[in-house]
Amino acid sequence: MSVNSGGQSQPSSPVTAKTVLPPPQLSASSPSNNSITVSWAPVANAVQYSLSLYKFAWNTTIIKHNTSNTNWIVSGLDMGSVYVIKGFAWDPEGRQGEDSLYIDQMTRPAVPSIANVSMVMNNGLAGISVSLERDEGVFGSLQYHVMSDQNLTCNSTSSSCTLSPVGCGEVHTVRVSTSDEAGPSDPSGPVVFITFPCPPQSLAVVESTEGSCTLTWDTVTHVNSYTAFIKRGDGAEESCNTTSRSCTYNCTCGHTYLMSVMAFNQAGSSPEGQVLNYTTLPCCPEGVSISAVSTDTFEITWTVSRGAELYQTRAADSSEVILCNDTAPVCALSDLSCDSSYSVVLTPCNDISGCNRACKAHTQITAPCMPMNLMLTQRNSSCFSVSWTPNNRLANYTVTASGDDGTRTCNTDGNSCDITDLPCGSNFEVSVIATSPAGLGLPSYSELLETGPCCPVDLTVDQVTQAMSNVSWSPAKGAHTFITSLTSTRGHARCHTMDSHCLMGCITCGTNYTVTMEAISHSGRRSNCSYEGFSSSACCPSGVRLYGMAHSSLRVHWHGAGSSHSYVTELVGSRNNYTCTASPGESSCDVPNIQCGDVYTVVVAPLSPEGSKVLFCAQRIYSVSCAGSNLGTVECYNMQKYIYNSILSSTVTTQTIISFFSNVISTCCSAVIYREKRSMD
Repeated sequence: MSVNSGGQSQPSSPVTAKTVLPPPQLSASSPSNNSITVSWAPVANAVQYSLSLYKFAWNTTIIKHNTSNTNWIVSGLDMGSVYVIKGFAWDPEGRQGEDSLYIDQMTRPAVPSIANVSMVMNNGLAGISVSLERDEGVFGSLQYHVMSDQNLTCNSTSSSCTLSPVGCGEVHTVRVSTSDEAGPSDPSGPVVFITFPCPPQSLAVVESTEGSCTLTWDTVTHVNSYTAFIKRGDGAEESCNTTSRSCTYNCTCGHTYLMSVMAFNQAGSSPEGQVLNYTTLPCCPEGVSISAVSTDTFEITWTVSRGAELYQTRAADSSEVILCNDTAPVCALSDLSCDSSYSVVLTPCNDISGCNRACKAHTQITAPCMPMNLMLTQRNSSCFSVSWTPNNRLANYTVTASGDDGTRTCNTDGNSCDITDLPCGSNFEVSVIATSPAGLGLPSYSELLETGPCCPVDLTVDQVTQAMSNVSWSPAKGAHTFITSLTSTRGHARCHTMDSHCLMGCITCGTNYTVTMEAISHSGRRSNCSYEGFSSSACCPSGVRLYGMAHSSLRVHWHGAGSSHSYVTELVGSRNNYTCTASPGESSCDVPNIQCGDVYTVVVAPLSPEGSKVLFCAQRIYSVSCAGSNLGTVECYNMQKYIYNSILSSTVTTQTIISFFSNVISTCCSAVIYREKRSMD
């Protein structure tokens, strides 16, 4: 029918017509990197389909395919390429249907290749950078997907990708796949990558030998080598490369070291790990000097040792240990045992590293012990033996005796010594001191040594009367009293006095005496002194009588004490004196031509061997009268008056007079003397 402004016409006659088949609705996908699958929905009344495929932008052969199926799998295609596809359907009459629209389909990309895996740092975080080999012929954009078996992934459209964060010592198995519009490729082959090693832990130092330290650490996995860095406190540095887990380096005493260890593998070095601050043991003191400041005290000095804050000084012998701690380089150890060998060790210490116990010992011997139990034994008047208890192992001894008379010494390595040449009458202070290579010990306690008093050099015995002698002597050093003895077979005399003389009675006439003396000191020490013997005078005769003889002579007769002496007779008158001598053995002598009418003092005395007269014999007074030309009577003449006048004119003491006259007055006159003496008293 037709239509215009006037309306529409009548319909034409019906005609039957059949249209061509519609185009199939194609869809495609790439199941692999070299194939494409094309599929479509069935087209009604279609009995066959024709499809064609060619690579986009390439002058390539068109691939054609006829099928009655509703899909087509095309293989052998290039990876990562874009293919253009179209198709149409055939109806039963063999008519070609309408062409479909062109569709394009990209094949999946090729399996990527990993070019390099390395460690990278980004903002302080460590990562694994994976570099890929990019195929420049691939059409379109690609996206890379990197995976690690440690659950790390990264995506990138560039040729690298970083897996982050990663830690030290991790083992990553890395794979990469590529995606394009068609989908992902198969993953690449695994690449095993080990991250940088972890820093070594448990750093420790052992001072193996002097001057050598060994730094050790725990084993770190996945490590090719280690480098230890050692920095000394004064700035000196050294390093040590090793594949083991220890490193030996030069270390000196008294220094602080900062040490660290880095581990290395193909991925790089470990991060900074533990820093070990280690201070070596302080140095042993040098210039050690040990001196004995006293017999029981050591003063120890040394130079300051590096690294030492405190010094321990230890002195030990077989029985004791003495300690001294001080911060100064000097120490005094006191109250040490005498004559002992001490092992002295100086140990430097600090709070960090402790004490250096490897310092050598120094041996020092203390001074010898003080001699004890001094004993003095007199050997003779000028020698004393000094002995003591031995109490030293090896020592020499000096014995010193000091006094006003100087000093005497003797030396010995034993335990006794003789002090000789000691003067008499002296006091000495005796002490003993021991010496050894260690020095002088303390002197012993002093003992007082007193020598015996000196004997008087001069001693004189003067006979005062026939029975009495006066003994006198010179002063004697150290003597306080004296005992003087005159000893004979007929008796002895003795006196004890503080004076330097002594009057001794009971002397027997005509006797040889031994003269001895004991000089005694204040403390009672005695010295025996001997002197030349003393002989008392011969005995005076007894029974002296005068007899008148013819021719005006007198005979003097006596009884002698022996026949070995000569006697002399003296007659002393107012006008004349007469003397006669009798030879030994005779007991009388005659005096011729005597003047009568006078009073005579008559003395008969023995003569000494030297011819001297004994002066102690008694005087007798006789009157001789005249009878014509001859002598008259001879008799004691007015004896009482004579004695009385003698006493009145005497200046001697009464006792001396009594003593004297008792020895010299004859028997016939003695009664008169004693009566007169009593009347005088």
